[in-house]
Amino acid sequence: MIKKLAGCIKEYKTATILTLLFIVGEAIVETLIPFITADLVNSIQAGIEMSEIFKTGGILIIMALLSLTCGGLAAATCSKAAAGFAKNMRKDMFYRIQKFTFANIDKFSSSSLVTRMTTDVTNVQMSFMMLIRTALRCPLMLIFSIVMAYIMGGALASAFVVVVPVLVFGLLMVSKKAMPAFQRVFKKYDRLNESIEENVRGMRVVKGFSREEYEKEKFQTASAEICNEFTRAERIVALNTPLMQLCMNFNSVFILLVGSKMAILHLNNIGVGQISAMLTYGVQILMSLMMLSMVYVMITISAESMKRIYEVLAEEPSLKIADNPVTSVKDGSIDFDNVNFKYNKKAKKYALADIDLHIKSGMTVGIIGGTGSSKSSLVQLIPRLYDTTEGTVKVGGIDVKDYDIKTLRDAVAMVLQKNLLFSGTIADNLRWGNENATDEELKEACRLACADEFIETFPDKYDTKIEQGGTNVSGGQKQRLCIARALLKKPKILILDDSTSAVDTKTDAMIRAGFKSYIPETTKIIIAQRISSVQDADMIIIMDNGKISDIGTHTELLESSEIYREIYEQQVNGGDDNECK
Repeated sequence: MIKKLAGCIKEYKTATILTLLFIVGEAIVETLIPFITADLVNSIQAGIEMSEIFKTGGILIIMALLSLTCGGLAAATCSKAAAGFAKNMRKDMFYRIQKFTFANIDKFSSSSLVTRMTTDVTNVQMSFMMLIRTALRCPLMLIFSIVMAYIMGGALASAFVVVVPVLVFGLLMVSKKAMPAFQRVFKKYDRLNESIEENVRGMRVVKGFSREEYEKEKFQTASAEICNEFTRAERIVALNTPLMQLCMNFNSVFILLVGSKMAILHLNNIGVGQISAMLTYGVQILMSLMMLSMVYVMITISAESMKRIYEVLAEEPSLKIADNPVTSVKDGSIDFDNVNFKYNKKAKKYALADIDLHIKSGMTVGIIGGTGSSKSSLVQLIPRLYDTTEGTVKVGGIDVKDYDIKTLRDAVAMVLQKNLLFSGTIADNLRWGNENATDEELKEACRLACADEFIETFPDKYDTKIEQGGTNVSGGQKQRLCIARALLKKPKILILDDSTSAVDTKTDAMIRAGFKSYIPETTKIIIAQRISSVQDADMIIIMDNGKISDIGTHTELLESSEIYREIYEQQVNGGDDNECK
């Protein structure tokens, strides 16, 4: 895991190394200053000339400036390295997510991925910053200060033998108690983000059912849980300060009492200078230990974040690419040979079972079935959004697993049930289908999808801004724009997954008529709830409980399929008035 994450440093290795070098320089200079200061104090006490005082004072000023320079440069390079490290982590995670299949995405919730790319990356960034700066500086200051303290004070430094173990033990216990609370809080962050995302996306539903108070209460509960966990952890971490103060005060009192007595009795060459240096080294030692405890807590917090980031970076796309992938699709023929499919290998029941289906290129195929009959699951295997569990799916006579993914998906245009438009203009959204499409091609595709009639009513027409999620257009308008976007690909296979449900029957018929004239050689698969949307199809497939119940034309199915005939009669005649009573 560490090796994987360390790879995100990349071009910021130089800044990282420079930070370490500057920190070493700063630590050396800071531990030498009290030594020289002590010598100066003793010399003044002995009555040296002013010229010597100025000379030593000048050296101290230079050393202070050198320490300041090293510290400033370390801060600058550390910030650059940490920010760059975080940038690369986010980039690598985002690029990895772009390679995820639907199966991979199903493994992570969208709110969790957002948390991993924001809060978790920030935690790791802070940890990395502390590692290359504080985590190196503190041990160096600790070691150098203890060495210099023994050089300066001799037996007087024995105070640290008592204080340091007590402080180390106390800090370790504090960190150990705080760690579980910090680890629990990340899953609660996921739940909070999920609540926010769900609320924002479903705002119209929330207001439509007057559920604002319920959503507020749900958010307050999730937010309060995070607050309580952080409060519990911070309350424990706050014990660092009184423990630190206790040790510092004990150290100061010991050095002043024992040091003063030794100085008065002229023992071990202890003077005022040595006492002042020992007090300074004592502060440096204890501060170094406290900072190390903070580093330990930060690393503890970020350990869970690192694990969550690593899970995304290490996740392998579930779809394997062939060694020598096919880079062209001959035609739009589709073959399902003994296909069984389930979303999760541990699932007991197949979502699709015993599928044998053969569609010729250029055919128009309708798919009808009740909710949960796996209509969408069937068509999602064609562009290889999922892989079959058993059996093969062929497009153009070639197994979809043998194609280059981009080649296959460029040949298959799919308008999903959940139509999504991105922030930008209408033209920008349409060019997702063909980035090089001309204005005339955009207008033609929109005319065929019956989208031109409302686009022309907008003041800015094709330059009209689409708000995030397409909230400023209606459901039917959104569907027609998505159909136009798919038509611009001029695909060999066009799949409409219940994507005309929000338009009236007249517009639906006009769209289907446009398909016949604009893409006559394209295989068209239409999933619909309305019989009128598929009754002119060359083949109609009836799905029931993950299996193909019947196949035929409209006329044939009226005679042979009880399910189809029942749906038809309900839609044409209004069904049995008592059926839902």
